[in-house]
Amino acid sequence: MHTSAPPITALIIDDEQLAREELKYLLDSAGSVEVVAQGANGIEAVELIREYQPDLVFLDVQMPGLDGFAVLKQLIEHNDRLPQIIFATAFDQYAVRAFDVNAIDYLLKPFDKARVLQAIERARLRLQETAQAEGEPLAGPGGFKLDSLIRLIEQQQQNPRVHSGKIVLQAQSRLLLIDQKDICFASIDEGIISVATQTIEGQSRCRTLEELLELLDPSVFWRAHRSYVVNINHIKEVVPWFKSSYQLRMDDKKQTEIPVSRAQTKRLRELFKL
Repeated sequence: MHTSAPPITALIIDDEQLAREELKYLLDSAGSVEVVAQGANGIEAVELIREYQPDLVFLDVQMPGLDGFAVLKQLIEHNDRLPQIIFATAFDQYAVRAFDVNAIDYLLKPFDKARVLQAIERARLRLQETAQAEGEPLAGPGGFKLDSLIRLIEQQQQNPRVHSGKIVLQAQSRLLLIDQKDICFASIDEGIISVATQTIEGQSRCRTLEELLELLDPSVFWRAHRSYVVNINHIKEVVPWFKSSYQLRMDDKKQTEIPVSRAQTKRLRELFKL
């Protein structure tokens, strides 16, 4: 960590208070970022960016009204000074993957501390690289043209990738090819990813749940918890739990119960109109 470098000034924009609090805690513990303000929607995001001129903005993609993409578009259209942007999202990973082009970073919810620290370091390096390029219109980190990036995102949203491939599972000494639609859920424990269908349990060769999600259809598979990815078509029951939390009872042979993280409760309510 850069102990002698001045702190990065940052905004947190997210319509979920719990997500803002979680990210603020992680940034405070990093010790190299000063959160100067927080906002709960896209309109506040534009106003706060113009007011504070921060180095970095953690911007939620899915917000009512003006979403994260629209915030970026509005700044571009008005030729505002663009800070470093780190998008945060709980789903629709396929769209945000387009930002991973050394231009704009992204974080998946629930936030992982190591990934947040990595994003901060990337932002710091880009700030150093672009310090001499102030005033270039529409120039993003590394000189990438953000209007081109916006068009790329729009194209991907209109023509999402088809995720129809099979997943390889290791079950004892056998390598099995499993249809995605048959996967009930996947979990990670001590670096090992287990995958369950209604009839089979095996291990994936992916190293992280993020890597596994790259292979799966984002309209069906949802990261309900830091350690679990579920197929929403295999949720048998939503079980109310303590303190307004929920668990998901899956339709695998064990009827496994999977916790829903606090940050994902809103997404659960959206999915099932709770």
